[in-house]
Amino acid sequence: MHRTAKLACAAAAVALAATACSSSKGSSAGDSAAGSKTDWSKATSATAGGGMDALVAAAKAEGSLNLITIPATWANYGTIMKDFQAKYGIKITDANPNGSSGDEITALQHDKGLSSAPDVVDVGNSHAVPYTSLFADYKVSTWSDIPADLKDSNGAWYGDYGGYISIACDAAKVAPAPCPKTFADLLNPAYTADYKGKVAMSGNPTTANAAFSAVWAAALANGGSLSNIQPGIQYFAKLKANGEYNPVTDTESTIQSGATPITIDWEFNNSQFASDLKAKGIDLTVSIPSDGHYSAFYDQAVNKYAPHPAAARLWEEYLYSTVGQNDFMGGFARPSEFTAMQSAGTLDATAEKNLPTVTGTVAIPTSAEQNAAQAALTSGWATALG
Repeated sequence: MHRTAKLACAAAAVALAATACSSSKGSSAGDSAAGSKTDWSKATSATAGGGMDALVAAAKAEGSLNLITIPATWANYGTIMKDFQAKYGIKITDANPNGSSGDEITALQHDKGLSSAPDVVDVGNSHAVPYTSLFADYKVSTWSDIPADLKDSNGAWYGDYGGYISIACDAAKVAPAPCPKTFADLLNPAYTADYKGKVAMSGNPTTANAAFSAVWAAALANGGSLSNIQPGIQYFAKLKANGEYNPVTDTESTIQSGATPITIDWEFNNSQFASDLKAKGIDLTVSIPSDGHYSAFYDQAVNKYAPHPAAARLWEEYLYSTVGQNDFMGGFARPSEFTAMQSAGTLDATAEKNLPTVTGTVAIPTSAEQNAAQAALTSGWATALG
């Protein structure tokens, strides 16, 4: 699956919303579901709403869940959605699966009150922290298992899965040059001609969190820091000047065709590409660059005006259950509850072994650093790359 950088489809989301003539407020849906007095749009936990049984009953009564920008091959979401629907009999609609975190926020802002509005979002932290006013506070049952630095203390947003920025390469398409394993390798003048037009990211970093994170990793590899993303912008400007950078969004098909044989993307995307393409005779190697260790998590948040408030909260409970967290790992992503599950002995051993090896430690940026980096990149990207 690929969340194609989550780019330009806010218009599509608005169009989809426009086709739904009815509008519904989250509170009315929550009140009517299961005939209870619980207003699930205000419930800050399952316990506060009457317990898990009550939440399940209310969610089943609503019968639907609106997701947005969830590609089926991204972090194993295809399996997660299928299993959730089978377990609870709740129909999932996934709008704009190849959109961006920016598109998700736009949908929350523009589709308020519509029955087709997203019930929940799954966004990069750079798109979660500034928009907490759009989210409903909700703490899942496993709240204590989520590290403190991966969640808003009030429950507005909380990390679900993450990973490291990696470099994937199809050796057959870059020969005679070797596959790059570090950011420094990509700027080696001996291989510039072989890499020409072949280096891509997951979209535009001003709107796509995966690409934004790739730029930050490049910054760390070139003298930058969590408080200075500028060297990363300059790095990609050099790749463009060399003719290596290809602004096409990386996908499984662009790798297969040879258009983007070198991709700088999350390890879970590149590892999924490698797994899928292996059956097609393509040997895609995935390396976590030793000179640019960057890790981050995506965040879940419930729409404050979710048309299906109980289903939205049940979805979160499912994602943060042992099953949901292991399912993320089955798609090569690192679940936010990894450490707690490791201590409890509930991690899926096979899925854990399939994760790329990482040596050393990595710091996770603070909310303030995220905001500053996003602002610097938004203002400087277009100018630097022309």
